[in-house]
Amino acid sequence: MMKNHIAKRLSITTCLSIIICLLSFSSALAQPKREFRGAWIQCVNGQFQGMGTQKMQQTLTYQLDELQKDGVNVIIFQVRPECDALYQSQIEPWSRFLTGQQGKAPSPYWDPLQWMIDECHRRNMELHAWINPYRAKTKTTKELAVTHVAARHPERCFNYDDLLILNPGIPENRDYICNVVRDIVTRYDVDGIHMDDYFYPYPVAGLDIPDNNEYRLHNNGISNKGDWRRYNVNLFIEQFYKTVHEAKPWVKVGISPFGIYRNKRSSEMGSNTNGLQNYDDLYADILLWVNNGWLDYLVPQIYWEIGNKAADYETLIRWWNQYAGKRPLVIGEDVERTVKHKDLHNPNTHQMNAKYALHQEMRNVRGTVLWYAKAVVDNIGSYGSALRSYYWRTPALQPSMDFIDKTVPKKPRKLKPVWTSDGLKLFWTAPKGKDWRTNAHQYAVYRFEKGEKVNLSDATKLVLITSDNYCSLPYTSGNKKYTYVVTTLNRLHNESKGAKKTIKL
Repeated sequence: MMKNHIAKRLSITTCLSIIICLLSFSSALAQPKREFRGAWIQCVNGQFQGMGTQKMQQTLTYQLDELQKDGVNVIIFQVRPECDALYQSQIEPWSRFLTGQQGKAPSPYWDPLQWMIDECHRRNMELHAWINPYRAKTKTTKELAVTHVAARHPERCFNYDDLLILNPGIPENRDYICNVVRDIVTRYDVDGIHMDDYFYPYPVAGLDIPDNNEYRLHNNGISNKGDWRRYNVNLFIEQFYKTVHEAKPWVKVGISPFGIYRNKRSSEMGSNTNGLQNYDDLYADILLWVNNGWLDYLVPQIYWEIGNKAADYETLIRWWNQYAGKRPLVIGEDVERTVKHKDLHNPNTHQMNAKYALHQEMRNVRGTVLWYAKAVVDNIGSYGSALRSYYWRTPALQPSMDFIDKTVPKKPRKLKPVWTSDGLKLFWTAPKGKDWRTNAHQYAVYRFEKGEKVNLSDATKLVLITSDNYCSLPYTSGNKKYTYVVTTLNRLHNESKGAKKTIKL
């Protein structure tokens, strides 16, 4: 991920004015029924290193609780920062970003990935396991475990700017990474696998990538080395995508590339920007992957502010919306930079409102991922408050992914209100299903007042998404009628028809 400068907190007066402004226009914002609302939780910054099991679990519990209140429905959790593991693996060593020493298991023992899956699912959030495919050693790592791939196969890595990189030009490395991800997907109930922007390393002036030998051995007749490097990454992305879906077809593959594909000076179709380029500098041909269907959602990291001279946010969101619409487009937002910069048209507020207005305008934008989770939890610039009270105030299903599967499950059965020791609850029975396409994974609950037409497209009537077969009912006097509608969701959030029940509350 791009490095972020710590943003100064806005004054209390300014923060309150932002919330008041947002609330005053709350009726104007159309709440989408389907929206990807994600947050990245990273480990590579060392925030958990040596924290210990109990403290890390407490920290993550608090973050998840707050993110749930803010409306987040996807957690992207970093589990493989440098060919290591924040989970039990027979292939790669425990991460030093967990225990402080690579290869050392946590004590008391726990499996962070499994724990996060359980905690996210309990909150009806998805958990996407975030891996860094090629990076084998970060700059701050001084010692590798004997079981680490770079220690066992140094010939398959190259050094670059104090990093160790699995050489993308060596076919065995593609197989190795895919074996790692197959292991994760097979053994863990993850909802997605996520990769960020580290393919070939970020370029350093005057420093060449040492891959001449691999180019000589594996060039496949490609005369341009840049084209050959892109070819290597393309082969990997295609193989990676197929590996995940062969193991579990419903597990989503997401990629969050650097925010600029190409500048206009490099290509006529490029954006009117002047910065690092995916295609030319990282050898990542993002649009090829989108157009070939080698990913399920795309999260370009558009971390700059509106009005940035080199990489204007508005220019870039419009560019991605125009060219990357064949897969759900989700915008990577930098929380700190957003609240640090003033709205160009209203200097009394920061840029959150202006950016989300652009989201609403873009036909292909299907959601947001927030960089990073802790900034939201800390409520910098009242960002979290604005999410929970305005932008993400109602629940949302995940974006449709008909390109994976279109099957719709059957609706729930036997809706019945029942008094319990915890109050009045509405119970239902799962429909019969044969496989992941037709089995009930979750349910969506809608509520309509007397006289209101039942319209499941109205997101404001969606009150709950749950994996339970019941929901609590807000009983008062028993004098007012409501119609509750419950639908079945499969693993892809394909939705059934609704089962209705009229209840006096």
